[in-house]
Amino acid sequence: MRHLPLALCLFVLCLPVLTVLAGEDIESRVQHGYADSNGVKIHYAALGDKNKPLIVMIHGFPDYWYSWRDQMAALSSDYYCVAIDQRGYNLSDKPKGIENYDMRLLVGDVIAVIKHLGRDKAIIVGHDWGGAVSWGLAQGAPQFVEKLIILNLPHPRGLSRELANNPAQQKNSQYARNFQQPDAHKMLKAEQLVFWVKDPEAKKKYIEAFNRSDFEAMLNFYKRNYPREPYKEDTSPVVKVKMPVLMIHGLDDTALLPGALNNTWDWLEQDLTLVTIPKAGHFVQQDASDMVTRSIRMWLKR
Repeated sequence: MRHLPLALCLFVLCLPVLTVLAGEDIESRVQHGYADSNGVKIHYAALGDKNKPLIVMIHGFPDYWYSWRDQMAALSSDYYCVAIDQRGYNLSDKPKGIENYDMRLLVGDVIAVIKHLGRDKAIIVGHDWGGAVSWGLAQGAPQFVEKLIILNLPHPRGLSRELANNPAQQKNSQYARNFQQPDAHKMLKAEQLVFWVKDPEAKKKYIEAFNRSDFEAMLNFYKRNYPREPYKEDTSPVVKVKMPVLMIHGLDDTALLPGALNNTWDWLEQDLTLVTIPKAGHFVQQDASDMVTRSIRMWLKR
């Protein structure tokens, strides 16, 4: 197994960051809408001036658009921030069948939102499964992506390599193998899925959102798209990502180990900026909210 030292990008983070004030409810500030993705309604929440550059934010598992509340509040002064509910989640449609959660369709949902908003392309921000969708969009339909920002989701080739060669990653991916079992969704409850949400008030909102979601649909992301045993490294021809990339990774992530970040530069055509954050976990956009927002702002303004 190949191991290279991880690049640690050190930022002097001196720009002011606007965060949601205590007691302020971003839900009262956003505008809600729906895009049609070949008959599947994709819900989004938007904040900011529609005439400013578009940022589309894509959550992972288990999450929904509200995950991006701090980043939306801070960045909406300069950008039109649109956070989607992926299909199966919260207010978006929840089609039945594993085949309806194929990566090609998940990518199509994001394209549908961009087109619905009357834009040709967007800055794409993705976390976890949203990161996987973002990588897929950047590789398969790069004309829709101006810049790419990925949080705690290594490039798919990096994850493939680690699953094939790294026993620690294989062990820590047991949860995904569990999720791929036929009736795994029957074991889930909304109250279980909010284990990672620290803010008590936010936790209440998450429970409501997950009770509106479809647990089987949420796990179909894993059943359709996550690698299965026996794990094999991806040796197909490389399709290089064409736009600049910012990656932010919380190093305390136990599901996606940082070794998968190595060699990401081999799969990109342009520059890579990698920010690793000690003591932040998988949900880095909340664990290290200010650091994430400042890093995004500075990278976009460079």
